[in-house]
Amino acid sequence: MEAMRNNGRAAHFLRMWREDYIGQTLMSAAVSFSITVLFTLCHGYLGLCYGSVWHGSIGVFYLLLMVIRGTVLLTEKRNRARPEAEQNRCRRWTFLISSALLLVMDLALIWPISMMVVLDKPVSMGLIPAIAMAAYTTWKITMASIHMGRQRHRASGNILVAELRTVNFIDALVAILTLQNTLIMVNRTTADENAMLPMSAASSAIIYVAIVSITVQMLRKGLRQTGILACRKQT
Repeated sequence: MEAMRNNGRAAHFLRMWREDYIGQTLMSAAVSFSITVLFTLCHGYLGLCYGSVWHGSIGVFYLLLMVIRGTVLLTEKRNRARPEAEQNRCRRWTFLISSALLLVMDLALIWPISMMVVLDKPVSMGLIPAIAMAAYTTWKITMASIHMGRQRHRASGNILVAELRTVNFIDALVAILTLQNTLIMVNRTTADENAMLPMSAASSAIIYVAIVSITVQMLRKGLRQTGILACRKQT
């Protein structure tokens, strides 16, 4: 009898979890925030100890990513005790601040991407870890794409939730760039080194343009939702 009750509670919890889109997003962001902290510390350590420009520059990207996710999560946590009007006001200011950081983050990507284009990123792993990295990156971009699609059909009115999903997708695109460079570096030979440069440059440019386009699209949608863009058009 007790087992049936526990099963019923578990089924009820899972049903509520599937329906709570905002809760799913915030929980996913909390996990991603923890992982981003580790990435920031790791790249920062390698950059300082070994004088690695690439690790230092990509560490700046993860630092900004960590701050954006942390700011949004902190706002949503504090909003639980606030009235609805104040919640919307806090979300608006958090969106403006985190959007400015997101633009800086896009600019910070230029240097590490340019180093990956010319195959100047340090790589110290074999083929098997690279394959494991490919599997993780595939899962990451798949989940980010699914949630981006769900976001369009399940508008919650929470602008910060939409921003978190966008940030996750950008993070996944950067992972693709890193994976591409890693696989090239692991499998390249002296004979085909120069042949890889055009492909690396083209794919990196396409992905970076996609990142900037996604950022601009999110900013326009967010400014329209907060009423800032509409006010400017009226004036």
